Amino acid sequence: MRIYPTFFRLVFSGMDPELAHRIGFVLIRAAARTPAGPVMRRLMRPAPRLRTEALGLEFPSPFGLAAGFDKEGSGIAALSNLGFGHVEVGTVTAKAQPGNPKPRLFRLVEDRAVINRMGFNNDGAPAVAPRLDKARKTLARTFGTPRPVIGVNIGKTKTVDLDDAVEDYLSSARELAPHADYLAVNVSSPNTPGLRRLQDISALRPLLASVGSAADEAAGRHVPLLVKIAPDLTDADIDDVAELARSLRLDGVIATNTTVTRENLVTDPERVIACGVGGLSGAPLKKRSLEVLRRLRSQLGEDGPAIISVGGVETAEDVQERLDAGAVLVQGYTAFLYEGPFWAARINRGLARNRA
Repeated sequence: MRIYPTFFRLVFSGMDPELAHRIGFVLIRAAARTPAGPVMRRLMRPAPRLRTEALGLEFPSPFGLAAGFDKEGSGIAALSNLGFGHVEVGTVTAKAQPGNPKPRLFRLVEDRAVINRMGFNNDGAPAVAPRLDKARKTLARTFGTPRPVIGVNIGKTKTVDLDDAVEDYLSSARELAPHADYLAVNVSSPNTPGLRRLQDISALRPLLASVGSAADEAAGRHVPLLVKIAPDLTDADIDDVAELARSLRLDGVIATNTTVTRENLVTDPERVIACGVGGLSGAPLKKRSLEVLRRLRSQLGEDGPAIISVGGVETAEDVQERLDAGAVLVQGYTAFLYEGPFWAARINRGLARNRA
């Protein structure tokens, strides 16, 4: 199962990263439609002792796939076959949009990192919603209870002014909430101009309050609501987010998104500069993501809103460290690109050994 890194080096490393991602995702979805699909699902299913209660839901494993891999809800069932306890779809916007000009995805292989400025390329909420509905039914039929959880990450349409951002998010929430197990409000991507200004508490409070109400009304039930924050917030800003999460009774905080910093990289600085602007993810984010997690947990308290930790997660030991530091769930993404389709199952086996 460790042959994938060699395969990556020989086949994918010299390929345009976005093309490689697209081909890899097509292969994952294709495999799920063959007799190999049920076999993979059975072999990679997390051990029962990994079941986790969070957000009022039951997860097969505390480890899931972060938003960004499946932007349009086209491969939820196939990804679930690989052992992820949840799949967060998105980021989805109210209207379809192509994202930023290409090239917009760059590998820093020496750092096991990625720089992206994708710009929320997706098919739009009206197109994604029926895919979510279909995926929920498929997972219920093929996995039983507990089935992998479906999260949906929503963001602002690029062409919408910040002054109209709330209504834009509400459009997505109303469309997607009926089919989502939880909703994550993304105000922290560095790739949509001005978006991070919505992390200011004065803007964030009315946004989250409105989205929460609209989601519950549209779904006819409580849809757990989380906010995804950047690793580049100051400690004071993190404390403000924690206070907001408590006062609004949010279900959780996802920490963290990608970073705009370029610190402590071993890749040739000229190569890094040539990649241009965008969010950095992967191993270099590990330290800061863990710092944000610990500060959030200290501010939220042990019984406060849930924290989903993401950023620089590569191994079962990384996942366990986040859980020990106060996360209830952990997500990964960038290491998936380097480790391949057996990555989640390998992490689940490591976690299960720790709980034996």
